[in-house]
Amino acid sequence: MTSIIYIGMDVHTTNYTICAFTMEGQKAFAQTTINPEFGELEKYLTTLNTQLGGSCHFVCGYEAGCLGYSLYHQIMKHNWKSFEAECIILAPTTMPRSSKDAVKTDKRDAKKIAQCLTYGTYSKVYIPTDEDNAVKEYIRMRDDAQKLLKQTKQQIIALCTRHGCYFEGRANWTQTHIAWLRSLRFPQAVLQEALDEYLTTCTQLSEKLERLDRRIAEMAQNDRYAEKVRKLGCFKGIAIHTALSCVVEIGDFKRFPSAQQFSAFLGLVPTEHSSGDSQHRGGITKAGNSHLRRLLIESASAFNKGSVGQKSKALRKRQEGNTCETIAYADRANERLRRKYLRITFRSKANIAKTAVARELSCFIWGMMTGNIT
Repeated sequence: MTSIIYIGMDVHTTNYTICAFTMEGQKAFAQTTINPEFGELEKYLTTLNTQLGGSCHFVCGYEAGCLGYSLYHQIMKHNWKSFEAECIILAPTTMPRSSKDAVKTDKRDAKKIAQCLTYGTYSKVYIPTDEDNAVKEYIRMRDDAQKLLKQTKQQIIALCTRHGCYFEGRANWTQTHIAWLRSLRFPQAVLQEALDEYLTTCTQLSEKLERLDRRIAEMAQNDRYAEKVRKLGCFKGIAIHTALSCVVEIGDFKRFPSAQQFSAFLGLVPTEHSSGDSQHRGGITKAGNSHLRRLLIESASAFNKGSVGQKSKALRKRQEGNTCETIAYADRANERLRRKYLRITFRSKANIAKTAVARELSCFIWGMMTGNIT
């Protein structure tokens, strides 16, 4: 008879802390810490299988984190000889947590993961294909370059401000503003050199972003992504970068039974503390995929511009090649979200409006990607 053994693993780049748990025993055992090598894990499972009489089925699990999917693929693709083994990556935000857990150690974490595996008190992390994962990493690398560019621009403005140089134009980082920065001359040669180095770095990063965006546009033309990216581009505020990010980060949209669950996955639903007749809702949960949540909130900022029902030239161009049903669905969404943005900003703050619009935009995205556009 096959015994199912749940193996909780608290994994780090320096070590793996492992703990076994069974439904029958209701008690943790075989706790140990090993080197972060797959061979060490194989030895642990082989020894444990022998001690338990063989014919074991191991369900290993660890929290999503620094190791990504590497350990998962090693376990799933390995040819286990005397037993069977599978792996699950647990979403940390779905695991039960208590304010009473004042002591946190690797052994306690491994035991908790093993218990979650045993009792099913968790949600699995979606495992993307190798191609999707590669594109996702490339897009995130591009976003890191954008953050670095933003930081460099802030440093340039701060340098100018500290030395009494203020731009009197309408907006920063226009052609006029950049020309003004290049015309500045400080009496100290070293200070002038610092500004010139900042400006050179800014120029290099800007050119790099343009090159990366062209490469991302090429990736979006891949047969695997082209149709989905074209559909998502029908929404206001969603261009190639955000559309391709949604496709590769989510993979299969149909794994979410409803639009509300998709929004919850993105952490765009409000927190709630209700008891009896008392109901209190707070800010959004911020659980799940923070990268996509940020992109959709940025997309929601586009609904601050234009009139209800108005289409920009860029939006009309992105909608070309789509079916009439797809365009009509996106137009209804764009009009509804623009009205919602105006309605909320009239009585509340712009950031609240952006978040509310991002949540509803995610629902429309789910409908578009799952074919629920009627």
